[in-house]
Amino acid sequence: MKELLTPRKLIIKIISAAMVLLLVMLVCSLIGTESISMKEVFRGASKQAVVNPDYEIFVKVRVPRIILAAIVGAALASSGLVFQALLRNPLADPYILGISSGAGLGAVIAVISGINWTLWGRSPIALFAFAGALGTVWLVWFISRLTGKFHVTGLLLAGVVVNAFFSAVIMFLTSVAKSREIHATIFWLMGNMIEEDFFVLWMGTGCILAGILILFNISPQLNVISFSAEDAKSIGVNTARIHTIAFAVAAFMTAVAVSLSGLIGFVGLVVPHAVRLVFGPDHRQLFPLSSIIGAIFLVAADTLARVIIAPAQLPVGVVTAMVGGPFFLVLLVKFSKKVGWLG
Repeated sequence: MKELLTPRKLIIKIISAAMVLLLVMLVCSLIGTESISMKEVFRGASKQAVVNPDYEIFVKVRVPRIILAAIVGAALASSGLVFQALLRNPLADPYILGISSGAGLGAVIAVISGINWTLWGRSPIALFAFAGALGTVWLVWFISRLTGKFHVTGLLLAGVVVNAFFSAVIMFLTSVAKSREIHATIFWLMGNMIEEDFFVLWMGTGCILAGILILFNISPQLNVISFSAEDAKSIGVNTARIHTIAFAVAAFMTAVAVSLSGLIGFVGLVVPHAVRLVFGPDHRQLFPLSSIIGAIFLVAADTLARVIIAPAQLPVGVVTAMVGGPFFLVLLVKFSKKVGWLG
């Protein structure tokens, strides 16, 4: 018999996961190619001509990068959970609607065009990727609506077709671009964390947290829809409205994450499955726990990417794929008898 989820138990789980996240972020902030002393960090920035290197590394390099990894991991895990629930497809991930190809096309156009202006401190690659991701979602949505009404299958097929077409355009543009431009584009497409200023981090954090709260508020309806849309309609759930809200929020969160870090695979696919296998299929706990565990996973993966071949750095997308796959297989073997895909 399954354990009843009460508000008290949910709060305890969320607080426990959040404490683990804070601990992981603290430990990872102390790991790097350069050893730092927290005693020197707490002395603060030097007010004289001599720079305090420990403070500069900790505050201006590691902390922003760790926060960025946390919010991107939370966004991708939450978005993956949405698409898996609505499409009832265990292989769905945040890029299933062609968001990856749209963002990639925007990034390629920014790189090969030689644009060098910035907006709010964001590079043209990030801005074009964000616009490309949102534009692709709108295009896929528009194509699916041409069938006359919203249908999950039409949306999925439209995403596959648009993704294939944009991927072909990306390959064409990279084949005619200069070698230096190709290298910059490919490195971005593999996913990469770079240090951001705190304004960008606060804006990104605000957008992601708002999206997670919206998804948490509709989680009871998603519980019903993930089993059967017909059953959801029979008990009065406005499935079209829930579909629209969930898809729009998940797509926006993915676009924000992509613009901040490039394309990082496996987080949106592996983390929701792992949390579901361990804690069960109830979306009321899946959304907050997937968000936090997604943040933990990407913070740890990015830290590993920083040090595994130091002083060089691996793209974090490579690490998530190499670590995430075997880790998920272990969870699948251990917990598959406990809960199935549909609970």
